[in-house]
Amino acid sequence: MTRKGILTPQRKIIYEIVSTSHDHPTAADIIERLRVQGHQLAYATVYNSLKYLIEEGLIRELKLEGDASRYDGQVEDHQHIICRVCGKVDEVFIKIPEEWIKAIGVETGYQIEEEHIVFKGVCPNCQSS
Repeated sequence: MTRKGILTPQRKIIYEIVSTSHDHPTAADIIERLRVQGHQLAYATVYNSLKYLIEEGLIRELKLEGDASRYDGQVEDHQHIICRVCGKVDEVFIKIPEEWIKAIGVETGYQIEEEHIVFKGVCPNCQSS
């Protein structure tokens, strides 16, 4: 019997961690937070649960800086900004101008289905340091 399509207790715990986190945790961050909460889940369970939650559209996988994916509980369209000093990732909810999307489609011949723009800069905390 398959558990595909079922929000198991393990998937629910992982979903709650991602959806309540504001720092876009990596899988390693999630595993550590599970451990702190007293949960002992196998690495494969965590990775398979993350894959399931992405496929179901409950969370988003972000491939930003470095090798590790980050996970985002905000699934509505938005962009991200990364501090190039401390690595903090924040969300940007400003809509991308439609004329940009059309111009990119014209230039490339692509039919644009979604966009994700990553901005880089220095966060307020690092600016004041």
